[in-house]
Amino acid sequence: MDKELRKRVSLLNPDHFFGLGFGSGLVPIMPGTFGSLAALPILILMAYLPLSYFLMVTVISAVVGIRFCQKTSDSLKLHDHGSIVWDEIVGMMVVFIAIPITTVNLLIGFLLFRFFDILKPWPIRLFDKKVHGGLGIMLDDIVAGLIACACMHALMYSELLNLNSV
Repeated sequence: MDKELRKRVSLLNPDHFFGLGFGSGLVPIMPGTFGSLAALPILILMAYLPLSYFLMVTVISAVVGIRFCQKTSDSLKLHDHGSIVWDEIVGMMVVFIAIPITTVNLLIGFLLFRFFDILKPWPIRLFDKKVHGGLGIMLDDIVAGLIACACMHALMYSELLNLNSV
């Protein structure tokens, strides 16, 4: 992020703090990847939650994320600037719905999510192009997370990969 843009946001502002993924979105290269990495400690903590609470935290994070992303985008005066990474954090939460949190799973889920988030195949690209504002920023990553989650479940249930082991 260049200096002029950096002046428009502050990590002391709660919307910016979360919108910028606790500051991980300010990394000058691959901020989306660093935002996705910032989700890992959150996911490790969420592993101790029952599925119903995991879902509740994910849904609440997505809903409030619309505000975080919109407010940060408004302050930057740019739609979906790369430094806005709360959507990546929530996308990663979505990947791990009903998936055991293990080292192998975190690696595979991370790689699948980044693959879909970067390439944006249909229908992800459709949401990315057609839905604007905070909702649009969040939605394409949620869809990428859902597709990666479906892949994780397919791998787990087909037993091509034992996703239940460490």
